[in-house]
Amino acid sequence: MSIVTKTGDKGTTGLMYNRRVSKCHPRVEAYGAVDELNAAIGLAASVIDGELQSWLRQIQHELFNIGSHLATAAESPSAAKLPALDEAMIGRLEMQIDSAEGELPALKQFILPGGSESACRLHLARTICRRAERRIVSFSMDRPVQQVILTYLNRLSDWLFVMARLANHRAGVADIPWNK
Repeated sequence: MSIVTKTGDKGTTGLMYNRRVSKCHPRVEAYGAVDELNAAIGLAASVIDGELQSWLRQIQHELFNIGSHLATAAESPSAAKLPALDEAMIGRLEMQIDSAEGELPALKQFILPGGSESACRLHLARTICRRAERRIVSFSMDRPVQQVILTYLNRLSDWLFVMARLANHRAGVADIPWNK
């Protein structure tokens, strides 16, 4: 099967329920932003080893599941076949944040995104996560979006911030304080 279908040559794309929409449709913007986030997390995982890399891979799978929900209208027959999204994903992120914060010095001021390569990649993923969240909030203004998706992305951006700090800490690189 060829990846080249030519069906999108005129600026439309197919959704998961056999409907075509403009490539700038808010639904496409929403799941496209999640796809971009997933790629950024893959980029970060490529330079990170161990437990943190494993956590990033799990997040990639969850983001793919979220994207499938965003690409499918709730009224579609395909919606019932999608992977479940649940609060346990959010609880896991929160536990990992708490664990990492226990290893980190207290944050006493704003910091700049930077430091080690791993931390920089995680900070970049965090900013992309915030953009994806904004796109999905916009999309949800007039279409149903599961609350778990919005909560997950909000928590994930916190998680990425803390893990960037942890990556710096483990590399022996200090956070970069913001000089007002």
